[in-house]
Amino acid sequence: MMKEKFIMADGTALHVADSGRGERCVVLIHGYLESMYVWDDFVPLLTPEVRVVTVDVPGHGISQVLGEVHTMEMMADVMRGMLDALGIERATFVGHSMGGYISLAFCARYPERLDGLVLLSSSPNPDDETKRENRRREIALVRAGKKDVLAHVAPETGFAVQNRERLKDYIEDLVEQVHITEDDGIVALLGGMIARADQNEMLRASRVPQLFIFGRHDNYIPVETAERIAAANPQAQVVWLSESGHMGFIEEPERCAAAILGFVLRGDAYAFEGRTFDRPRKASHRSLTERVAETAEKDAENGAETEKGNDAEDKA
Repeated sequence: MMKEKFIMADGTALHVADSGRGERCVVLIHGYLESMYVWDDFVPLLTPEVRVVTVDVPGHGISQVLGEVHTMEMMADVMRGMLDALGIERATFVGHSMGGYISLAFCARYPERLDGLVLLSSSPNPDDETKRENRRREIALVRAGKKDVLAHVAPETGFAVQNRERLKDYIEDLVEQVHITEDDGIVALLGGMIARADQNEMLRASRVPQLFIFGRHDNYIPVETAERIAAANPQAQVVWLSESGHMGFIEEPERCAAAILGFVLRGDAYAFEGRTFDRPRKASHRSLTERVAETAEKDAENGAETEKGNDAEDKA
């Protein structure tokens, strides 16, 4: 069972969840316009065998916004602080999309803390000028109070066309996530993605084991681009999700989980190929707004209990 809490990590108030058990640890880092709740139905596929930590990247979810630009290096420093605060010496980072950019920066700065690196629908390439300009337009939209445009387009585009009807509840959750994400946080992370470095040379020189997971129907990383990334990084294992777009851990969760567990536990992403999972029955749906409010209420209660305890100690 995942336990949600707030911790201080590198001076940052960070919202995390931790299963707390397992010899090996997997840290799941979400993508742009997401939060740690995006992993909810995926985590139970991993937790019987590994410890799992999820986190709201600063600027998204209900973690702290740090400044005008959140560079990927800043985020990597926060992730290092998170590991320290949770008493985790080493972990495998699984970064989805933007989470992959953070994981790459972490690999460049703290390779000794990594057992492995998984880029899930992500890329070691920097933005080209077209992509940078698109991100600048998104910044302008958010600053103009037109975040609805992002909510209308981004969540659905992440899924392969053939999966959108089947997974419409997830798409609706992601739309809601855009609405409740702080504008300043969106702008800060967009700025950080614009500024990120080319990490291909770092990866090729790194001794950290690497796995790339790509979707065959990804609208953000076309197959041709993914093939070039794989060819440029022969040191990495590669898994293709044949029925997925950009959201493979939702579109093909068992295939994705089998690849990650094989990589983490056996060093071979195909070790558990074809594995079936005893999937827990999905809990009744609660909106993200309800979940965030519930978490904030619990945190306030915990703070009140701590304050009472401190008062009692003072009186004693």
